[in-house]
Amino acid sequence: MIADVFRGRLWAPVGVLASLTYFLHQRRAALAELRGADGQHPVDRSRLELKMVQVVFRHGARSPLKPLPQEEQQVEWNTRLLEVPPQTQLDCTVTNLAGGPKPHSPFDSQYCKTVLKGGMFAGQLTNVGMCQMFALGERLRKNYVEDVPFLSPTFNPQEVFVRSSNMCRNLESTRCLLAGLFQRQKEGPVIIHTDEASSEVLYPNYQNCWSLRERTRGRRWAASLQPGISEDLKKVKEGMDIGSSDEVDFLILFDNVAAEQAHGLLSSPMLKRFARLIEQRAVDTALYVQSGDRESLQMAVGPLLHLLESNLLKVTDPATPPGQARKLYLYSAHDVTLIPLLTALGIFDHKWPPFAVDVTLELYQHQESKEWFVQLYYHGEEQVPRGCPGQLCPLDEFLNTMSVYTLNPEKYHSLCSQAQATEPEMESD
Repeated sequence: MIADVFRGRLWAPVGVLASLTYFLHQRRAALAELRGADGQHPVDRSRLELKMVQVVFRHGARSPLKPLPQEEQQVEWNTRLLEVPPQTQLDCTVTNLAGGPKPHSPFDSQYCKTVLKGGMFAGQLTNVGMCQMFALGERLRKNYVEDVPFLSPTFNPQEVFVRSSNMCRNLESTRCLLAGLFQRQKEGPVIIHTDEASSEVLYPNYQNCWSLRERTRGRRWAASLQPGISEDLKKVKEGMDIGSSDEVDFLILFDNVAAEQAHGLLSSPMLKRFARLIEQRAVDTALYVQSGDRESLQMAVGPLLHLLESNLLKVTDPATPPGQARKLYLYSAHDVTLIPLLTALGIFDHKWPPFAVDVTLELYQHQESKEWFVQLYYHGEEQVPRGCPGQLCPLDEFLNTMSVYTLNPEKYHSLCSQAQATEPEMESD
């Protein structure tokens, strides 16, 4: 348990040991695949046919969610950063999940109350982030249109389903990705589906899941008091001349570091000096807040895993009517989504998920045996999911392992209703 680890003085090297364990697991699995999953001959990849792709991605670079306390430490977030690059423009319609009007976004309403130095609001996607998302779309185009003729070269609503959390930076990021993927060409309307904040599953929903709120209550504050983290936080705040009474933790510090680095801005030389330490301690803090036990992971990403599972099963079910299952499912999410998702998948490398990063899940069927396999990628790199013998994983083994964390709506609401709601401790990025 992470909470137990924090009680000792050995917390500092835990991230290193966890990263080493992760890479050793990936290496062993790769060697196993060379021998074949059962020790026999490996699967002939040339006989595999791609059937579906699902992509969960983080939005592009944005302004920070909360500025540092001293104005002299704040960079200028000029509104010129909001100018939309022409290549990223694409006409899209945002609806609710049923196709009705776009729901209200309480998050965007809250972010607009924070005006940063330079005139931008907190959490706004910049043209740097737009170009990052366009580049991700171009990479997907190369993979699934050019290298493998899987998708149509123009957007076809019969092939592609798009869903985003209802925040402006995510909706704009999705538009930019689609513009890159289909080079602004479309055969029908481009619909981006989104949900009410109260029932969204594309991030850990502290508003909707009472038990998750109860479990995390006070843990963000408590993380800053843990051995190792508290000493490092004191060192960084003293180096940056931030008062001990200022409510600044490693999550706020790293949020500013990541935003500034993505845009080539610098508020404080000390922030740059401590950048690596700040990132590692931000990861440590996030893991401490989210606990990492089975039920916490279930409540954080169980419903999202259920979506991914349902899409897989829909394709593999012979009773599914032709055209009902899409070829590509796109989900625009957040870093606080990806950390528990990567943890559940067994591929978290203890580095903060960067802007515009993607988790891609491919589904294949063997043309002769008719067996199903999945292939997982993170940031464009092949991964070995938890419980899988190699990078190419039999679908049943993948689903069996993920069943530990997957929650259908009924189980999710049952688990979430076991405690009363309190104030949330982490906000979606």
